[in-house]
Amino acid sequence: MKKIHQLFQCNIIFISFYCFILFTTVACTISYKFNGSSIDYTKTKTLSIADFPNTAELIYPPLSQEFSETLRDTYTKQTRLQLLKKGGDIHLEGEIVGYQLTPMAISADSYSAETKLTMTIKVRFSNNKNPEDDFEKSYTAFQTFDSSRLLSDVQDELMKIMVAEIADNIYNDTVAKW
Repeated sequence: MKKIHQLFQCNIIFISFYCFILFTTVACTISYKFNGSSIDYTKTKTLSIADFPNTAELIYPPLSQEFSETLRDTYTKQTRLQLLKKGGDIHLEGEIVGYQLTPMAISADSYSAETKLTMTIKVRFSNNKNPEDDFEKSYTAFQTFDSSRLLSDVQDELMKIMVAEIADNIYNDTVAKW
């Protein structure tokens, strides 16, 4: 009977220790959310994003729609703001002002070994609830590719990467505030 009592006490001590560790670990866990926003949803409830026309010298037809939709998706997936066609509490508009190719690394035979594709988008941000947050800014992203490949072979993939990068940067500057 004494052994059963000692075994029972050991189990109680073990279970108590285990629960202590478990609750301490859970209670002290710090959670970071890197796609969060600093929006006061009691004041700011809506968002409008205009289409971004392509006014660059080099025109890639799907770019305007791809960028506008990616930017809308970024906000709707990461915030609780209701998307409106126009007149939102937060409003974004602008245009694609640069889409260009630049030869980069020159090889031994004096030809370009790499080409850089650069995209520049001018953005006007208006916060009707906090006008001091309004700004106008240009965002640029680029990708390089081997010059032996045709632009038409890599353009869709590179465009999606650059569009996502710029959309994330705009989101971070407007509502994430980091």
